[in-house]
Amino acid sequence: MLTFMELVLPLVLIVLISLPLVNVFRGNTSAQSAKVRVISHIAMFFVILAGVLVYHINGATALAAEGESVDLMSGTIAQGLGFIAAALATGLSALGAGIAVAAAAPAAIGAFSENDKNFGKSLIFVALGEGVAIYGLIISILIIMIKL
Repeated sequence: MLTFMELVLPLVLIVLISLPLVNVFRGNTSAQSAKVRVISHIAMFFVILAGVLVYHINGATALAAEGESVDLMSGTIAQGLGFIAAALATGLSALGAGIAVAAAAPAAIGAFSENDKNFGKSLIFVALGEGVAIYGLIISILIIMIKL
């Protein structure tokens, strides 16, 4: 069972990571200030990542010191490769869908602005680009279900 700190701490860390970028998204900063905020955002991410790794390693060594058997790596190589394949299927299909929508949406807006009757035809091409991401997600779900 998760403790209160294990539930709240990730939320606090996400807020801490996001705070430097709030004014950047609002547009209230200069270019130099935005650059400093993005660099601090990246630095905080890696500091928090290192802290989480140290916390996890210390927790595992504390359990090992108590005499319990700690297995940090569970699963087979086939399961690991299946998860990598699922991540690649989702990521690359989302990337391809983004490229397709980036090309189809401006053309659809241009066609719609010239003639109102082109809305249905142009919307189909934008939706076909988004379908690529859905197909990749379905494939990754199938891969994960087979590997578990």
